[in-house]
Amino acid sequence: MPRPGIFPIPANGPGYYSAIDCLIGDCRQTAPKSGYAPFAINAWPFFDADWRYVESVPAQERTVVERLKRLRFSDCFLLSTGGEFWTRYAHEHNSRLTDTTNEFTIGHIRQYLDFAYGDSLRVYGEYVWADSWGEDLPSVPPDVDRGDILDLFVDVNLGELAGKPVYVRGGRQELLFGSQRLVTPLPWANKRHSFDGFRVFRQGTKVDFDAFWTKYVPPRATEFDSADDNQTFAGLWGTHRPKKGEFRDLYYLFFDNKNESTSLGINRSPFQTHTVGSRWAGSNEGLLWDFEGAFQFGQQNQGDLTAAMATLGLGKNFGNCVASPTFWIYYDYASGDDDPASSTSHTFQQQFPFGHYYLGWMDLVGRQNIHDLNAHLYLYPSNWITTWVQYHRFYLAEERDALYNAGGVPYRRDVTGSSGNDVGDEIDLVINFHLTKYSDLLVSYNKLFGGRFLESTAGANQSADAESLYLIFQQRW
Repeated sequence: MPRPGIFPIPANGPGYYSAIDCLIGDCRQTAPKSGYAPFAINAWPFFDADWRYVESVPAQERTVVERLKRLRFSDCFLLSTGGEFWTRYAHEHNSRLTDTTNEFTIGHIRQYLDFAYGDSLRVYGEYVWADSWGEDLPSVPPDVDRGDILDLFVDVNLGELAGKPVYVRGGRQELLFGSQRLVTPLPWANKRHSFDGFRVFRQGTKVDFDAFWTKYVPPRATEFDSADDNQTFAGLWGTHRPKKGEFRDLYYLFFDNKNESTSLGINRSPFQTHTVGSRWAGSNEGLLWDFEGAFQFGQQNQGDLTAAMATLGLGKNFGNCVASPTFWIYYDYASGDDDPASSTSHTFQQQFPFGHYYLGWMDLVGRQNIHDLNAHLYLYPSNWITTWVQYHRFYLAEERDALYNAGGVPYRRDVTGSSGNDVGDEIDLVINFHLTKYSDLLVSYNKLFGGRFLESTAGANQSADAESLYLIFQQRW
């Protein structure tokens, strides 16, 4: 998996790596290997989980989950299976900056089957059932998708290039590239993003290359999901890793959305965007860095579009200190439109982002028309407990443009600009308890202190402040 932004340096060395290890006194010398993340949210798709280590584990020493992976029926035939049960309880006060208290539960079940014939052919399929119970506001689209295909694709080996195989993938698939600021499966969502199309990729020792052409597959609550022919998403992505843990990305993304959509007087689509960007992230002797920038051009509605985004992040890991703290400070920027009457738009189109990870756990701010000065602290009071504290200071980039949520929907706006640009402050506290090798419990408390802009634009049945509590449990197999 590519290294995301705000990455911690997890505790390592002798210790207890799960609550059950602590209870039975099983002190491990290092973190146990697994194809899954030791966290309630698994960012990468299950088809990218790395279970190769299982073949070096004696059969009698494998866990029940490991016995489901890399089953060999001959020298050529390989089969793996697995899945996940995941549920999230939410208590949202002033949910979505309305005056509603929204208390509900969502959950999903995923099951996959992965078949390979040597290094020549792979067939992967994954089923998902996602549902929601008790919401006081309308469910957001990814919350409900009652029985559907998340992934179903075929990989074919086209041959070797510079000693590494090149594959073509055709079918339904999740996409994840770089930092996930612009392209993510959206692992926070109850039903993750899917795309129908083709991808050609090569993964080398130091250089990776991807080219893809897809149609977005929107979730449908009670119907079988099908690709939206009006939304084409394509691109080229190259990654150079000069050394372990360091990533240098160069990419081009094309997004053509022919659907018509208007909110708060803003013509959100149709649009056609071309995004060219680069990223450099890595670590060296405790110093951490993460820089990314992108320029965007194209058409928005009937006019031109020119926009940009930028991220500057510096961090420090204090690995020799108690709780192995990692501290980050970031500045995130995405351009906005300074003149709504102009024929040229300058609001950055955020593509398919993992906004929840970067711009606050309340999902009230998206990577559009925003300045975000944010700081992060990771602590490991025990090897099986991850604590993550965030602070965000939000300002609109342009006062006459809107505040956009994590889905890119404008929901607060003052076209005169007289409400200023002070959106407010958000704090997020996230604690993950790694219960067993394949199960987690996560608790998150989040609060937004609204600034002048939110106070001035709060109409009837709306609020300027909000808070939420999330409880997540996951079990994988």
